Amino acid sequence: MDSSPIYTSVNVPTVITSPSVTCLQWSEDGQAFFTSKSAVYIMTPEHGINFDTNSVLKSSVDEDSDDTPSLGWFRTMIAFDKTDACRWTDFSQDWGATSLGSMDISVWAMALSPSYITPDAGCILAVLSSNMDLTLWIANKNTLIGEWKKISNVTSTLLDNFLKGESLSRTANTIAAQIMCIDWSYQPNFALSPALQLDGSFLVCGNRAGNLLFIKYTEKNEDKIQLEYKLVVGDQWILQVAFSKWILAEPMTCIALIAYSTPDGTVGFVKIMQTLRKAVKHSPLGLPFSVSTTFEQLETTISDGRKGALTALKWIDIPGRPPILVYTKPGTIHFWSDPSLSFVSAQTSTSSSSRHWSGLYSLQLKTQKRSIGSSFLQPVSGMQYVHDRDALVLSLVDGSFHVVHGIAGVAHSEPTLDYSWPNTTTSSMNTTNPTNMTSGNRLQSLRSNSLSTTVRGVFERVERMSGVTFADMMRTSGMICYDDGLGSLMWLHEATRPADFNYKHDAKHNSVLTVAKVWDDANDEELLNKLGQVLRNPIIGPAPLYYLRFIFFHFRQRSTLIRLHSRLIDTLRINESEVAGLDNGYHSIGIDSDTWSGQRRVQGPDLEVRQDLRNSLKRHLFGYREILSLRMRLSLADFAWKISSDAQQQAQYGIVAQKLIMAISNQNLRMLIRHSIAVTGLLALDDIPFVLRLVIQSRLPGSPENISAEGRTLSEMAERIVPLHEHGNHLSERCPACGVEVPLQDIINATCQNGHSWSRCSITTFILSTAHVRTCIGCSRKAFLPLSGMDENGAGEYFLPAAARKSWFVGELLEAVRRCLFCGNAFVSML
Repeated sequence: MDSSPIYTSVNVPTVITSPSVTCLQWSEDGQAFFTSKSAVYIMTPEHGINFDTNSVLKSSVDEDSDDTPSLGWFRTMIAFDKTDACRWTDFSQDWGATSLGSMDISVWAMALSPSYITPDAGCILAVLSSNMDLTLWIANKNTLIGEWKKISNVTSTLLDNFLKGESLSRTANTIAAQIMCIDWSYQPNFALSPALQLDGSFLVCGNRAGNLLFIKYTEKNEDKIQLEYKLVVGDQWILQVAFSKWILAEPMTCIALIAYSTPDGTVGFVKIMQTLRKAVKHSPLGLPFSVSTTFEQLETTISDGRKGALTALKWIDIPGRPPILVYTKPGTIHFWSDPSLSFVSAQTSTSSSSRHWSGLYSLQLKTQKRSIGSSFLQPVSGMQYVHDRDALVLSLVDGSFHVVHGIAGVAHSEPTLDYSWPNTTTSSMNTTNPTNMTSGNRLQSLRSNSLSTTVRGVFERVERMSGVTFADMMRTSGMICYDDGLGSLMWLHEATRPADFNYKHDAKHNSVLTVAKVWDDANDEELLNKLGQVLRNPIIGPAPLYYLRFIFFHFRQRSTLIRLHSRLIDTLRINESEVAGLDNGYHSIGIDSDTWSGQRRVQGPDLEVRQDLRNSLKRHLFGYREILSLRMRLSLADFAWKISSDAQQQAQYGIVAQKLIMAISNQNLRMLIRHSIAVTGLLALDDIPFVLRLVIQSRLPGSPENISAEGRTLSEMAERIVPLHEHGNHLSERCPACGVEVPLQDIINATCQNGHSWSRCSITTFILSTAHVRTCIGCSRKAFLPLSGMDENGAGEYFLPAAARKSWFVGELLEAVRRCLFCGNAFVSML
């Protein structure tokens, strides 16, 4: 590409001390994390977010235009406290426990948990320092621009745990707490509907004692973690560790592989298996499964005569074949796949597996002379697999890019670097055939030489004020795809002069976060095909902003939105068969609703029953892929309505959005009514105002007949608690300004006779007349804070309306809903 569009070039006044394939990462919340010497930066793209847009940071060397709109970012950071470092000499003064990283402590590595496991349905960040200190962090109230707080000092907990043991010496126990590498697994997908909402992820840590430690986040524990298992895999340091994705090997059983490396370059493997087993339900709402986990060290190892530590270790998970391990050493890249470990799902047949390559393949990198510091021996700083091209894009610290093709091994192809390929130009092809022209362009755009040339051109434009010459090296610290392999990359670089041996103070270092299009795969068919795949098969857990980032990014260009308007409308529109399927109630709770719907228990529910209700609400409100697809369609319809400049097209997006809102609202209401029916026998007088609101909503215009019928059933059950003639007393809601009664006629807004207008809670529909609310970052809908979020302020439940204040059902509902019920995105709070 002659002039690649640059969407972001943000200066970051810091030095990046640890370039690696994990230096720059995407979280499942749709945020970009990168490490510097003394901080972790959290950057959130603006598109799809309608909250606090005044805080957006925009910076690019290209002018903002409709054709190349620049990217805006929300930015926050975690400052690393060097004074909080562990003093290892207090526990052991043996030379083997010495930490050289304590002389100049810096951030060494990070790992991100899956989404939806924190109290606010977000991610946990694990940060490892050069002193081998491991800490866990979560967003406090505002994940976009707010503070992140430390919730656990994992190192201290491990020391307390290990030093209690008397079987090993004090030095051995101290070394066991010294973490060298970390990785966080994905969530296992057991293919159940609704999804279980169980946290099956592990933070795996390799230590100096040759052990792998498997740690789980546990909200109930004071230190927030639990050491699930300790596996001794050798007697050498564990320098690298990588977790593959979970594969459904058989019904209710998921398996994953862990690869780890030692200083001599040997790679070993551990197999983890999680199985769902039938469990006794303590209540009809309880989960009928428990999870059992087994850990097994495999005899398989990879080693060669070329001793030396690895510079990168990563799994590539390709559907339909065994996972592929990629690891690098200075100057070489290695691929390994073993069919004997083919615990692949039933979707993979034996015949298809036989067509894939297996064994170990090693490729020699070559120097691309772009600057005086270019060398193929530089470490790998980025590794991204482009599925549509079956290509692996590598970036080295020297700023060069290398592309390996044929990773999947379809039709007996093998991983191949493209250095020796003949130069194919469009002019040498049959230009009368558009297909040939397209394939020729695709061939040229994603090749090592052309990609390095394009990125070097971007670097020169970004650093044009300093006058880039051959003496300037583009020191690249991290690289990831921005738009799911459609041609745009994001990387961190710093302009350096390796031939100048002058000392440069940390305060003078300046890195640049860059997003640019470096090859072009974003044609209309690719966009719509990828969008269709995302909407058809979303995985429960990641936020919609994570799934939709690539489509938001490309549809910011109004020309693209106008060109694909009719096809996008067809994609977003909910068809009659989907409406019929939703209205027929194929989402069933699967509980015995007669258990508590008879004679009412005076003592009310115990804590275990309340916890079961909360977990059941989580599963049924957020555990269906069909509902997640509707929520993502609504986010896209709202985004397109906002971007579109044509009034007629805006009206069409508005009609689609209204139908989606109605469908989502009906399903939310259905789940709440069914849960209310199931626990009617445990409801008290204080729960009746909310129950009657559900009945009224089921009778509003547009409600399907089957939901209205379930509302009538709930009304009949509620009458056993409160006589019918007293229902009006429990439905009354007063205007907070003038005290006039406000009828429930609209679940979004409330307006009294005197013209006072109030927003309603998007979860409970009660009037919002308090500052203790949370706001959805996607659609800006507001809701009451959960009671657990008020503990620090000491306000208790008194911020809630009087009609909801003592309702245990409302309390559990507010705790269960941790993401927006309409668009599925995260909440943030300001107070």
